[in-house]
Amino acid sequence: MSKKAMTMTQKILAAHAGLDYVEAGQLITGNLDLVLGNDVTTPVAVKEFRKLELTKVFDKNKIAIVPDHFTPNKDIKSAEHCKLIREFAREMEIVNYFEVGQMGIEHALIPEKGLAIPGDVIIGADSHTCTYGALGAFSTGVGSTDMAVGMATGKAWFKVPEAIKFNLKGKFNKWVSGKDLILHIIGMIGVDGALYKSMEFTGEGVKNLSIDDRFTIANMAIEAGAKNGIFPVDDITLEYVKGRTQREPKVFKADEDAEYSKVYEINLEDIKPTVSFPHLPDNTRTIDKVGEVKIDQVVIGSCTNGRMDDLRIAASILKGKKVHRDLRVIILPGTQNIYLEAMEEGLAKIFVEAGAVFSTPTCGPCLGGHMGILAKGERAVSTTNRNFVGRMGHPESEVYLASPAVAAASAIAGKIVSPEEV
Repeated sequence: MSKKAMTMTQKILAAHAGLDYVEAGQLITGNLDLVLGNDVTTPVAVKEFRKLELTKVFDKNKIAIVPDHFTPNKDIKSAEHCKLIREFAREMEIVNYFEVGQMGIEHALIPEKGLAIPGDVIIGADSHTCTYGALGAFSTGVGSTDMAVGMATGKAWFKVPEAIKFNLKGKFNKWVSGKDLILHIIGMIGVDGALYKSMEFTGEGVKNLSIDDRFTIANMAIEAGAKNGIFPVDDITLEYVKGRTQREPKVFKADEDAEYSKVYEINLEDIKPTVSFPHLPDNTRTIDKVGEVKIDQVVIGSCTNGRMDDLRIAASILKGKKVHRDLRVIILPGTQNIYLEAMEEGLAKIFVEAGAVFSTPTCGPCLGGHMGILAKGERAVSTTNRNFVGRMGHPESEVYLASPAVAAASAIAGKIVSPEEV
């Protein structure tokens, strides 16, 4: 009998389960290359770990803990959470514990440190763990109990997802980026359009997407309900990974006749700057249909758009200009390295001279944690990934999701505008 065809995700899962073939809907147990947690989810995982009377982790090199949500600590409770996970990391001799000063936003930091590479299976107690699919890894968010068991055993169970194929062609026009593409897709298929499915991006257009574009797109797969988002491994991927790890990348390719529940054809040239209106990511409008929306705050950063490409785009728009006197602009680099690079390139100077805050890497404002919380009736344009009711503060505030280009242009105008307008 001939071997059955598999998608990229199925091949990675099969390899980690020690199987020749897996099919959609099958329950498997797979070996893990990395288990990840942050300051919000790890304390719960540690309590479960203790409850199970476990005394050691499966591999102190294959666990990463990054306090990034409420750090630098915003209050006593967040300080206690960090103390708990700090002590756990020391006790378990976890190598990849990144404290304030070394930390970054976890999904920017993990690839930078070479802890996620092609062919890996990664779980993280954070829904945006799907980011590493940009590198051709299978990565997905899990609950804190799964994280605890993963830390102890190095294994996790999965239901093999069906896949949706997004066949990309062409390339973006000026001021259009990966953020616009993923917002377009979520607007097209809905917040549950890929529920428990693998979003597999393919086609000749992939070569025209930077690695930062890919991180942004994979990051927001969860916003369409997906189990994971994944890109093929090409020269751009391998160039990014080079020099970051001693491990050998494993390249998996989908079979030509692999089965997909749906196939979408997308020409990148057709994508316009796109804004997601409150209170769901799929409530999207292209920039020409936005109308008059005055804003009070702009946030540029997060695990979605806090990388160098994002900061360069924002700086190119803000250079020599001033942010509107009626709003606050908060810019958060993804990691300490990105922070340094932005300083050395002169981007930090551009931001500060324009009247923006250029601050330490943190998730802070994205989840209404700190450093940018909205009051009642306030509106923010944000390069983050979610705009649910109360996501960035008061339940009666509003969050508009956009690319760094649209966010920077809107910061100057005091309302949502196209980069072409400033």
